Amino acid sequence: MQHFYVKPGDSVSFAKTVGESDVYLFAGITGDFAVNHVNEQYMARSKYGKRIAHGVLILGFASTCSTMMIEKCNGTAGDETAVSLGYDKVRFLGPVFIGDTVTLTYTITEVDPAKRRSRSEIKITNQNGELVGVAQHILAWVKDKV
Repeated sequence: MQHFYVKPGDSVSFAKTVGESDVYLFAGITGDFAVNHVNEQYMARSKYGKRIAHGVLILGFASTCSTMMIEKCNGTAGDETAVSLGYDKVRFLGPVFIGDTVTLTYTITEVDPAKRRSRSEIKITNQNGELVGVAQHILAWVKDKV
């Protein structure tokens, strides 16, 4: 079998408590000031009872996981550069509230050494162990110019 950086079963995890500053900085960067994220009084009347973090902010933490995986396997040490090809099957299964601690687990599920790609499963849980999000991620190792 051809050499590759990762193998099925390789896994990394990242945990973070989602702060109010995370939500407001993300809203400012993206322009998404939806009441779901920035209006406590409005959300108090909703089913959720309080503000929820942007789903894409939480998914953004998956980028941290892919970087951790690349560093773990020395994926930038050779003559290829690892890059994200994107996320598939993204689902936000439950709310993430300000103050929640999310843990993302990023696990390699498939490797294609010929195409220089890997596919990973991402699971996002909150501090109560509830699954609040899932996705798949594709990484490609692209040959450097030199």
